[in-house]
Amino acid sequence: MPALPSPVDNLKLSGPGKNTPTFSPDDISVIYVLGGPGAGKGTQCANLVRDYGFKHLSAGDLLRAEQNRPDSQFGNMIKDYIADGKIVPMEVTVQLLENAMTDEINKRKETNTVKRFLIDGFPRQMDQALRFEEAVCPSQFTLFFDCPENLMQERLINRGKTSGRADDNAESIKKRFRTFIETSMPVVDYFEKQGKVVKVSAAKGPEEVYAEVKKRMGARGFEMTR
Repeated sequence: MPALPSPVDNLKLSGPGKNTPTFSPDDISVIYVLGGPGAGKGTQCANLVRDYGFKHLSAGDLLRAEQNRPDSQFGNMIKDYIADGKIVPMEVTVQLLENAMTDEINKRKETNTVKRFLIDGFPRQMDQALRFEEAVCPSQFTLFFDCPENLMQERLINRGKTSGRADDNAESIKKRFRTFIETSMPVVDYFEKQGKVVKVSAAKGPEEVYAEVKKRMGARGFEMTR
């Protein structure tokens, strides 16, 4: 597969035979953030960035940026996958994330301030999880926001009135729910068996949800930095 250009540099795709992750979990902390569409992941990630010094990376935002980049050879493919509620091929998403992490670390190398990454909306299926853990960096745990489907749908319909996102419509929302249940929940179950899932109910208001998140982060050894 051709290399994906980084926003800053042209970084090569990780070789298929790569046995050692690019980053060590001793140096870099990666937390996956999962939850159905509309579970409030973005809101809670913003809180964690503010209070815990994380760099927030959204797999969805990176894909949307790549699809809109004028000279992207993957733009149309990504657009079609997102519109159909399907998951973009694993190699593309993982490489975009690795590029973004590398860029951020290089930008702040002198101050050495980036040690924590929140990866929002990832991994969405098992091959993404296994590839990232083996080739990029093993995660600390998965922060899973559990929310009833009817509530998530209501939130997304309301967001669609102002977001301008092509996938915030009733048809795409149903496809995204189905995709999440079929492909992302097995990822949550896989990491839960390893004791690497922190499950938080996202049915309450943002402040109440975040109070629980802070409690659970502290139990996992993460302290606030501000």
